[in-house]
This record gives sequence, C-alpha cells and structure tokens, in this order.
Amino acid sequence: MVADDRQGIRHMLTRALRGVVTLLGALALMTLALTANADEKRPPKPGPDYVWACVGSGPYCMWVLKSYVHKPGAKLPTGGSKPKKAVKRVCQHGGAAQACTSTLGNWSNSQQCYMKREAPQPPFSDPRWERHTDGSIWACLMEQGYDEGRHLVTKWVWLPGEPDTVVIDPVTVAYRAVAMMRLAPPLVKTAPGVGQIGLVNMPVWLWVDKTENTWGPIVRTATVPGLSVTATAHVKAVNWSLGDGSTIRCEGAGTPYDKAVGVKDSPDCGHRYKKTSKALPKCLYPVTATAQWDITWQSTLGDTGQISMTQQAATQLRIGEAVPVLVDPDGGSQPAAPAKAAC
Repeated sequence: MVADDRQGIRHMLTRALRGVVTLLGALALMTLALTANADEKRPPKPGPDYVWACVGSGPYCMWVLKSYVHKPGAKLPTGGSKPKKAVKRVCQHGGAAQACTSTLGNWSNSQQCYMKREAPQPPFSDPRWERHTDGSIWACLMEQGYDEGRHLVTKWVWLPGEPDTVVIDPVTVAYRAVAMMRLAPPLVKTAPGVGQIGLVNMPVWLWVDKTENTWGPIVRTATVPGLSVTATAHVKAVNWSLGDGSTIRCEGAGTPYDKAVGVKDSPDCGHRYKKTSKALPKCLYPVTATAQWDITWQSTLGDTGQISMTQQAATQLRIGEAVPVLVDPDGGSQPAAPAKAAC
C-alpha cells in the first residue's frame, strides 16, 4: 500500500514538472515573438554611433548610443529619450582621417566624397533624378591622383534628404532655418498716404501691416543628420526715418488710421512736419521704415543663440501748407496771394 502511494505521488510530480516546462517554453516563445515584432517596427537609425539594444530579454528595445551600452553600470534611457549630447563624428576616407570641410563641400562618410547641393536644381526630366520627384540632386566631389596628375572626379547623387555630412557649427544650421523663413520688408502704411497731401504741423500716422513673413512670429526648423535647429523670429521694433532729419522708434507695429478719429496724433507711432516738402525733388519727403528682427535659436544638442537682422522698405510723403483765404462779405472769395505753381 505504501509503495502504491509513493508511485502515485511520483507520477503527480512528474506531470506537474512537465506542465512547468511547457509553460516556460511558451513564455520563451512569446518573448522571442515580441522581440522579433519590435525589430520589425524598428525606427530609422538616428546616427552611426547608435546601436539597437533591448532591456533584459524583454521586447522593450530602442536605439541608444554605444557609450551607454559599453559603459559599466550604465542604464538604458527610458521612454526612448535621446541623450542631450551627441558623440563627435569623425571624417574618414578608407579608414584614414579626412578633412570634414573643404571648398568642395562637406565630407560624407557613406558617399566617401565632398557633398554639395546643386543650385539651381535640374528639371525633373534630367536622368539624374532617377524618376524621383522629391529630395535633391547632390554633387559628390573627390580629388584623385597626385601632383600634376591630380584631377577632380564628380558623380551625381539623388538623396531624399540631407547627406551624412559633418556640421561643425550649429550656427550654420540656424542660418538655414532663418533662410527658410523668407523674411520680407515691412508693409509700410501712412496717413496721409501715397498720392495725398499732408499739411505742416498736422498729424501724420505711421504703421506697418502684420504678416508672418513681415512681422512674425515665425518658426522654422532645419535638420541635418544628428542635428536639428529651431529658430523663432519676430520684429522687435521699427525705426522710421522721416526725410526731414527726424527719426523715431516705434516698439510696436503702429495703429492704422481711422477717419472717425479726426485730427489727432497717433497713439503710438506718428510725426508732425515743420516744413513743406516743396524744396525737395518732386516735392516729396523720402520715408524709410527699418524693421528690426529678433531671432533666437536652439539646437537638439542644447546649444542656443541669437541673430539680429533688419528689413527695410520706403515710401514718400508730400507735405504742403494751408493757404489762407480772404472772404468777401458780399459773397465769393479770393486767395490772399497768387498761387505758386505746384510740383
């Protein structure tokens, strides 16, 4: 009886162990499947110094810097966050050190040449596009030979984005972002306006119309492999030169004139002329408005900076004087003096 009980217990334990092994096998297969699925959805590699790594044996994988993986005791960043500082990239030609910049362009390790974007870009009918209608055509330049046998070899490369060239200074990328803004001169408005005549000692209203490209705020981002720079620009003030030796600075855009206001000074940007413009060419005061742009930028590497730029526009104002009129008590009127020829 005791022998039968022992045999029954041994049989139950064997079945239980088989169940545990089966469960562990299923869990292992699930882990492999999840990891494989993570690899299938692997995002693009952000740079040459990144490697694909997973947390433990689980499916939580991401691109991380080699320095994080090989550093003893280092932990993987959570949430897929990128490190604040990037590893300095090295330019190489066939394993040998290569200058990263040249008059030929910026060096590309993958293309093994200096890259320069074609300007202007060829038409889409050009075979260099390889039937693409996006991206850009780049000149891939490399010097070959020695001494008098040295010559320049050029090949043409289509790329969907920027090449993997090394950018030495993030300011270069910041100016690319500013160029994308296409900042324009201010849209000048005055009262009296063009074709009208103002009067000496009477209010002149000055203002500019606001658009994204003439006033801001405007935000653009320029990106190269491993680096992005976002620039934000807005007009800080407008400096007006009135043509009579006077200059004024208006911190805002100014207030558009409304006829309902009547004869009043502008609340924030105006002028009064003391003399007529009859002594000037075409009897017009030359007026210029210079918009002062304040531009700030920040890179994904933590660098920041400021850029100052100006945009200028011009207009002209005719200023006359009121002519006194003698009133005849019997009716009618006549000027006090013969009128002079107008401009």
